[in-house]
Amino acid sequence: EYIYEFVGKVLHEGESHEDADPLSLENTLWANCVLATGTALVCVIYTGKETRSAMNANQPSTKAGLIDLELNFLSKLLFVITLFLALVMVAFQRFAGEWYISFFRYVLLFSS
Repeated sequence: EYIYEFVGKVLHEGESHEDADPLSLENTLWANCVLATGTALVCVIYTGKETRSAMNANQPSTKAGLIDLELNFLSKLLFVITLFLALVMVAFQRFAGEWYISFFRYVLLFSS
């Protein structure tokens, strides 16, 4: 990735390619730049993901502690066990009548 190189030229109206002014990294103002003194005549160019600041930026990683990861695992495990126990209790009743209502009742009972 060539993010530290830039070669360009400025053509003014009526000038030939030989009279063009050269551009390099010394002629650039980067994003969030503050000009301390004087004025600047600028042209804003957006090149998408190939800009220097975008190429230097890293995707933020989500950080989770070991306790968070363990609690997430245990919560999922207890949820699956609760569903399994409710299914076993409904199976003991041989899925009689409106068994799905009994299933949800057992899920609520075991979760509290």
